[in-house]
Amino acid sequence: MASREGKRRNHHNHNHENLVPLAALIRRETKAAKMEKPFVRYGQAAQSRKGEDYFLIKTDSLRVPSSSSTAFSVFAIFDGHNGKAAAVFTRENLLSHVLSALPCGLSRDEWLQALPRALVSGFVKTDKEFQSRGETSGTTATFVIVDGWTVTVACVGDSRCILDTSGGSVSNLTVDHRLEDNTEERERVTASGGEVGRLSIVGGVEIGPLRCWPGGLCLSRSIGDMDVGEFIVPVPFVKQVKLSNLGGRLIIASDGIWDALSSEVAAKTCRGLPAELAARQEVKEALRRRGLKDDTTCIVVDIIPPENSQEPLPSPPKKHNFFFRSLLFRKKSNKLSKKLSSVSIVEELFEEGSAMLAERLGSGDCSKESATGGGGIFTCAICQIDLAPSEGISVHAGSIFSTSLKPWQGPFLCTDCRDKKDAMEGKRPSGVKVI
Repeated sequence: MASREGKRRNHHNHNHENLVPLAALIRRETKAAKMEKPFVRYGQAAQSRKGEDYFLIKTDSLRVPSSSSTAFSVFAIFDGHNGKAAAVFTRENLLSHVLSALPCGLSRDEWLQALPRALVSGFVKTDKEFQSRGETSGTTATFVIVDGWTVTVACVGDSRCILDTSGGSVSNLTVDHRLEDNTEERERVTASGGEVGRLSIVGGVEIGPLRCWPGGLCLSRSIGDMDVGEFIVPVPFVKQVKLSNLGGRLIIASDGIWDALSSEVAAKTCRGLPAELAARQEVKEALRRRGLKDDTTCIVVDIIPPENSQEPLPSPPKKHNFFFRSLLFRKKSNKLSKKLSSVSIVEELFEEGSAMLAERLGSGDCSKESATGGGGIFTCAICQIDLAPSEGISVHAGSIFSTSLKPWQGPFLCTDCRDKKDAMEGKRPSGVKVI
């Protein structure tokens, strides 16, 4: 498309000159794309009390193998509890499980559109594999992918990620899955067979935050925790946003930070500092206010406009820093894109937090995926094993949440993943036993 437009302009303005070769146009556009890609700078700091916080920083991941222009960055925090095993396992396996759920041969836009569903599959597969080990440890997971100006965040638990834009607007990109604070999650847990209440001491006095019983976990979503009940689910809240060309700062941290600092205070605490010093300052301020009562880990990621970009416009008033909602599969007009990029507005591309896999894994329109060999129509949508045509069970079969879809439509699950789905929704007990 761009090459045809270039030829038309050349013919109109320079009738006596040769047309620009297609290869030259491709090189020019590739160079322009590299110039427009933001710089990513990051810093990390931590103070340990129990040794159960782990993090992941990987800046050399590739959408297309051996193609450096398809690089993206991954930042994640895993706050373990009841031991470190789940946090370590998730750090080592979650990224590969997410990537294995993405079809091959996708363009960048298609890859970003497929990413939310792949994150759901990756989280559930990681949980299923860890639980099969018979260990009772659990972990939060806040997993951030930065590809150009697009930021995709998936989370279970209460390790928060916030966005601070150049105009001073602070936005939460995650949802805290704490039973004390999240009414919807309390209702989901009780509807699935769990009991929610506080710890009772001698005399029947209730103390502390709301917990799920059995197990006494304060969180409603996590990876692991096989001894607590399958209604504590690994299905993540996912949010995808596109920053303006003024960039922004991400602060990703375990609850050691958030129990001491609000999102707004955390953003204000480190403004004006480079990423590495900013992360240290967050930890220092949290310890100053609350002391070292928990493992405290922070990653700060700065998404910075290219050095040769135009001077940023003055920051608009805070009331103009809002999320501009748009549909994931709707193409934006050039006029709208230019308008959005000229001010510090964050464009929301996707947001979904349902715990129901029938809603999160989508419809069975897998023609593209079948042809490219990843997540195909006869592949389990979670664990990615190949299925014979007679083996796959639709994720929508028997679900009251997918009445508009036919039960023979995909995506499909293997028997083990179908049992996992039913257990999470309270339809049958988990078959996993604690060793």
